[in-house]
Amino acid sequence: MRTFWLMWLVVLLGSGVTLAQDAEPGDSGIGDSYYPTLGNGGYDVTHYTIDLDADLETGEIIGSVIIAAEATQALSAFNLDFSGYAIDTLTVDGDEADFTRDGRELTITPGTPLEAGDSFTVDVTYSGIPGEDVDTGGGPVFAQGWTQYTDGVFVASEPAGAANWFPSNDHPLDKATYTFRITVPEDYVVAANGLLEETIEAGDSVTYVWESSYPMATYLATVNIGEFTLQEDEGPDGLPIRNYFPTPLSGRGADIFARQPDMIALFSELFGPYPFEAYGVVVANVELGFALETQTLSLFGRDILSPFNFGSQAEEVIAHELSHQWFGDSVTPARWQDIWLNEGFATYAEALWIEHEYGEDALDRYMRNLYAIIAQPQFANSGIAMPGLPPPNDLFNTSVYLRGGWTLHALRLEVGDEVFFEIIRTYYDRFKYSNVTTKDFVNVAEEVSGDNLDNLFNRWLYQLVVPPVPEMGLSPNQSS
Repeated sequence: MRTFWLMWLVVLLGSGVTLAQDAEPGDSGIGDSYYPTLGNGGYDVTHYTIDLDADLETGEIIGSVIIAAEATQALSAFNLDFSGYAIDTLTVDGDEADFTRDGRELTITPGTPLEAGDSFTVDVTYSGIPGEDVDTGGGPVFAQGWTQYTDGVFVASEPAGAANWFPSNDHPLDKATYTFRITVPEDYVVAANGLLEETIEAGDSVTYVWESSYPMATYLATVNIGEFTLQEDEGPDGLPIRNYFPTPLSGRGADIFARQPDMIALFSELFGPYPFEAYGVVVANVELGFALETQTLSLFGRDILSPFNFGSQAEEVIAHELSHQWFGDSVTPARWQDIWLNEGFATYAEALWIEHEYGEDALDRYMRNLYAIIAQPQFANSGIAMPGLPPPNDLFNTSVYLRGGWTLHALRLEVGDEVFFEIIRTYYDRFKYSNVTTKDFVNVAEEVSGDNLDNLFNRWLYQLVVPPVPEMGLSPNQSS
């Protein structure tokens, strides 16, 4: 009997079958030092199928989310990020699985442990009112996820609001593709990431099926519901542009966003080809006070259409969110500490659009204005002064935008235009559809330029004192 058991064990181990005692729970965080509880370890998500029925009268959603994933270790249990809602059923590979909940941590124990390399699916059905009985910590509206207003719904989830509307591995390190099946009353329109593949009418409701076929971080997933008018345009090489405006404001929307094809053409020349299957915007019929670069479909509030709110800055905001499709959406930080790689790049993209449209003098004025802000004593000596080390409780502060943008301008002045734009194109091409750290960008800059740039990046990103304006002045054509 003992001999037989030993022989059976040898065969079992040799076959690669994982014994239950070898499997361990996946980590409850993905390893982000700023936010240790965000994301989860032990698996990679490959695809989300999000099927939601939205009741605009009660605010309730009834959801079914199928997650396709691959185990990166032998798993006895694993976590998803998911806040609120009543979970009706939960299965792993079609079999019911045990689960427990602690805040946003949904811990799942499959009936049979998963082996490293296993592909598996998780199917969660749930219902409830988004935000109900959920402690959001009083964060900004752009971090809340699914948000209903008088005339519709918008979804903005940066940095960790995706868990407030669908179960997910809610960290940018785990990108996936998406299918959205959103059912709404027949008078409403749904705009989401990717391309609209199908609309299915059934009585007094309609289901919109959207497919997003490029890797996407969870915070960039969006669903928008409203009484929208669709305005279609075309970008370089036939790129589909679809803009969704509140019907009463559609004429104003078409005017404000008319330059998007030209912006796409400029950024494609400077950075590299546009990375996704489509672009466009959705304007929620509510004043948001922010805009967000949700992938392929940037989100704005109706305040972007008002000359009293944005005025001449509307072009800059539109360019900012568009440029994030390259830097933020395609090339995505591996950790939230490096958010300047999103916001500094997008701020400098505003400057590049201004330079393209209005010339070098306009670029100089723009950069001088930014420098005047970051050089103010009360700003320069504050805890937010260093864009490479933003406070976790004030991640989206002024420094990551303005001093982050100035870091790129200082680099451009240091190495000259030809080398600078070669750095930007090489960085984008090497890391598109993946994740990066600041060190990755520094390495590319030094590789392309052939220079040691540690001093430049340390002064602009990691020192409290704001560096002086480079001696050569502000105009790039004066650089060597």
